[in-house]
Amino acid sequence: MAERNQFNLEPNDLPTAWYNILPDMAAAGMPPLPPLHPGTKEPVGPADLAPLFPEALILQEVSTERWIDIPGPVLDAYRLWRPSPLYRATRLEQALQTPAHIYFKYEGTSPAGSHKPNTAIAQAYYNKEAGIRRLATETGAGQWGSALSMACQFFGLECLVFMVKASYQQKPYRRVFMETMGAEVRPSPSSTTQSGKAILEGDPDSPGSLGIAISEAVEIAATNPDTNYSLGSVLNHVLLHQTVIGQEAKKQMEMAGESPDVIIGCVGGGSNYSGLAYPFMADKLAGKLDARFVATEPAACPTLTKGLYAYDFGDTGEMTPLVAMYTLGHTFVPAPVHAGGLRYHGDAPSLCMLVKHGQMEAIAYTQNQVFEAGVQFARTQGIIPGPEPCHAIRATIDEAIDAREKGEARVILFGLSGHGHFDLQAYDDYLAGRLPEVEFEQDALDAGLAHLPDVPVPG
Repeated sequence: MAERNQFNLEPNDLPTAWYNILPDMAAAGMPPLPPLHPGTKEPVGPADLAPLFPEALILQEVSTERWIDIPGPVLDAYRLWRPSPLYRATRLEQALQTPAHIYFKYEGTSPAGSHKPNTAIAQAYYNKEAGIRRLATETGAGQWGSALSMACQFFGLECLVFMVKASYQQKPYRRVFMETMGAEVRPSPSSTTQSGKAILEGDPDSPGSLGIAISEAVEIAATNPDTNYSLGSVLNHVLLHQTVIGQEAKKQMEMAGESPDVIIGCVGGGSNYSGLAYPFMADKLAGKLDARFVATEPAACPTLTKGLYAYDFGDTGEMTPLVAMYTLGHTFVPAPVHAGGLRYHGDAPSLCMLVKHGQMEAIAYTQNQVFEAGVQFARTQGIIPGPEPCHAIRATIDEAIDAREKGEARVILFGLSGHGHFDLQAYDDYLAGRLPEVEFEQDALDAGLAHLPDVPVPG
């Protein structure tokens, strides 16, 4: 009998509630630190967030409930592609000659090609219910902008996307995807906002950053009453929407008759890895699971591995609340590596706290290391992965080789957050030897950390 390598759930297995990790973290002695007002430095209240978000999302952001029901219209949209498949990577195992069993949860089956619609659909729904006409957002590689433009189309909203200029130039087909879905896409920094103009005055050739693009989108939302801001990662309501991934994966691992020893994902802001990891982390915090959690990131933007745990702004223009996280400084502009979705100066506060308390570990890789892994995965499994999840694949291969060298049976689960069909220029650069081995710039980090707000972190 052939070994099973695909584990599919039935439509009725679709999760009907999102998992909120914050109550479990608080019970484990890791209570979340409050976001602070950018002006007063005092904890923000719902009224402070009202110009940007609908009430339903604000309540989710601060919720102390472990489970939050998923509305019917959101479930209806999810059913276009969820539940998503879990695969065992048997061909990769054979190529590596490893005793490890490798599984991956594949989010590239969504219409937008990544995990991002899990929260885009929810955010568009709640904003439509609140009477909002338009959503403004930022995007790096374009996965988030693609997802939100699709979600806005589903719910009859307009969509304005500020796309980091480096990615705007590298990934024209992502822009075309968003425009096909009805979105307006502007390269960031742009001359259409005050924050964008300020950046261009200082550096007319700025490649942009997610922090800059966030400033532009927040400015539009804050100055237009019919427009709200939508964020694709970092905040708690975004992360909890993604937990449908991990909930499905837990059921699928049970179908496979195995429990993961290592759970791996890529981290830019934290949404995809948190979505996979948090339902498993709940078991670890409860003492029911003995597993390692490995977060991977680019060496050119090493937030978790070289950043400082501090209160910092989420954007370059200092308009967002201050949050406690590992940060490279809100003025940090990383090199324009192809993994544009991982070029953010900070990370989700809850994920950062898990790293700080030793519940997660972090590893950084260079561009060529991750594309080498992506090509090996594509040639064995037949899926060309996005540059972002190639970081998780790199760590997975390293884990499998370590298991081989130690003669250990090890179960590895990683998140393949999206396909790389719009990233073939990056693969072409790698295969032709044109992909630069971007070095981390210590001077840029020093400059970024020098601009951190003087706000002490409790404990």
